[in-house]
Amino acid sequence: MTTQASRFVPDQPQKISCEYLTEHARAVFGPHPFTAQMSGDQVASLLPEYLAMSQAFPYLQAGSQRELIFDAMRHNRDIARDIELTSVVANFICWDETGGHGRILQGGKAALPDILLTENFHSNVLRKDASQLLGRAILPNYSFRTRQYLYSLYAGLSSNDPLVRCAYMVAFELHAADMIQSLWTSLVNTFRTRPDDLEYFSGHVGGEDPAEKYHGEMTARLIGELVQPNRIGCFLDEFDRAYRFSVQWCRDLLEIAPCTGDDHSEILHHGRCHCGSIKFHVRAPRELSAVRCNCSICQMSGFVHLLVTGDKLHIECGEEFLTTYQFNKNIARHTFCRLCGVKPFYRPRSNPSGFSINIRCLDRKTIERIRITEFDGERWEQAFASMHQNPQSCFEGQRSELEWHAQ
Repeated sequence: MTTQASRFVPDQPQKISCEYLTEHARAVFGPHPFTAQMSGDQVASLLPEYLAMSQAFPYLQAGSQRELIFDAMRHNRDIARDIELTSVVANFICWDETGGHGRILQGGKAALPDILLTENFHSNVLRKDASQLLGRAILPNYSFRTRQYLYSLYAGLSSNDPLVRCAYMVAFELHAADMIQSLWTSLVNTFRTRPDDLEYFSGHVGGEDPAEKYHGEMTARLIGELVQPNRIGCFLDEFDRAYRFSVQWCRDLLEIAPCTGDDHSEILHHGRCHCGSIKFHVRAPRELSAVRCNCSICQMSGFVHLLVTGDKLHIECGEEFLTTYQFNKNIARHTFCRLCGVKPFYRPRSNPSGFSINIRCLDRKTIERIRITEFDGERWEQAFASMHQNPQSCFEGQRSELEWHAQ
């Protein structure tokens, strides 16, 4: 699939470099939202949420390979090289974010005991800078929008697909470099402070040899190891989605209107069957529009439909556990887990090339709201014909709204 964003840069090289992706991101997304002039009140609202992201990120990155090793353990198989590669990069990023790399650079091996000085965690250095600017201590604010961002970031970093995993790692690091530089400049302008007085920012992107440059180059090097030349287009699509996701979180913090485009608000929602043998993710908005059907099989199974095109669903593992059931016209292909009997998704009669996802099988953490409409599946032919004549007439005129908050 080619997204609107990737079409801004039509010439795709055979080998993608960090420099190419940086220019690509600038061409697609423009100046970072944090370059906007900020008031003191905006900064006071933004910094606790930024602190929450900074605090959570190394823990999320550290845990992102968890399901990959558990999957290898369950199936008694060797660790794939793609897992080794993303793990070693993730491990270094965590080591650096918690201050260990800086300690060893300054004091050598003799400084190893100093890793217990948690005030050197980057998030705690940021906390000190923020408190200095605001004149008071601050705490992280894990608001709904920040929790949602972090849940979905983790979903990308822990994806079973190495291309997706790589895209999220690279996009996060390259976005971080631009985000930190932009916020640093804005804070200096807003508070009229000396740039070098903000240790968190100068340590990341300041000086002649900034650390973030190496983070970007290190993660971008994964591309040559994990992305085949014939999949560069797919990688760029994933990179654009992952980068846009971070940019939109920053825009949300400043309450800037969403980026333009058809699918810019899409995020990764993860799901599974009851026993967990089948795991998948689907790209869909934060607010979901669903359909509840009263046909015989939907009533008996309690299926609530999220209708998506075929390219939005990715099965992460367990495809071998799917079994198919068909009846009546034998058009719809109802797929069930043959171990637990749950139907997490299927090919619907209304769109055999797409999928209907069972919203009840999705992780609720990434769902902000669900709007449900009723479809008269008992009289499927009439309802479907009416839908094409008048899209609203196939519903029973009854709409419900369900709030699912992240926990």
